[in-house]
Amino acid sequence: MSPSPPHDDHDRGYVIPIGGAEKRRGAAAVLARFVELCGGENARIAIIPTASNLPDTGEKYIDIFNKIGVGKAVSLTINERAEAARKDYLDELNQADGIFITGGNQLRLSTILGGTEVAKAIRRQNAKGVHVAGTSAGAAIMPEHMIAGGSTGSSPSGGGVNLAPGLGLTNALLIDQHFSQRDRLGRLLTAISYNPFLLGVGIDEDTALFIDHQQCFEVVGSGVVTIIDPVDLSYSSMSSASKKDALSLLDLKLHLLSKGCRFDIHQRKPYPPE
Repeated sequence: MSPSPPHDDHDRGYVIPIGGAEKRRGAAAVLARFVELCGGENARIAIIPTASNLPDTGEKYIDIFNKIGVGKAVSLTINERAEAARKDYLDELNQADGIFITGGNQLRLSTILGGTEVAKAIRRQNAKGVHVAGTSAGAAIMPEHMIAGGSTGSSPSGGGVNLAPGLGLTNALLIDQHFSQRDRLGRLLTAISYNPFLLGVGIDEDTALFIDHQQCFEVVGSGVVTIIDPVDLSYSSMSSASKKDALSLLDLKLHLLSKGCRFDIHQRKPYPPE
């Protein structure tokens, strides 16, 4: 699934995957930057708390965004697929300057939202210039292919990851979150070995990528973004590995980017802070 085609009179909106556990009070750099992009005190933010099993997640983010300072924040409580066709929810998405997808269980997100009118509206609105941010599970579901689960640890293995379809806001990245905190290097390497065209992106907590319409991103937040680039991969043992076998992956590139660093996805080139 590729991103929706951009409109001639609009640049595509930012796509903002967040590694989870973002600061929500005080120096909340990631959320404050998102609100600023959306229009600050005039911004209308639509929150999708579907990934969470907690009934107050949406209300908590309404309070967070109101304290940062927005014009309006509304939570779209979608717990069943039928609710993803509600006209009032689609109207809110069509009026939003920013869409925020909360954390929780990414398979809950994909099974409830996948293929629905809400999922189509998110893609369509991003193509029209609306900024879409997602934290934790909300970040994992943004690419065409979503990491749904897998083993922890630094070593890749034949059965170290499970994949599922995502929203398709980007078809160039595979995203994993809570990356350093939950020791997920091995499962990202395994996921990249399935298709060595994609860039692997591991995002630490309280850290985000702000991906612009030219497919360049800047790192914002307090942690590190790990980029695995398999463009020069010369050998992979994935095709012959059993589920428990350790993998061989030769000639990978690895980049570690902290706040202010930038990366050109098309050119696969990192840049230091300006």
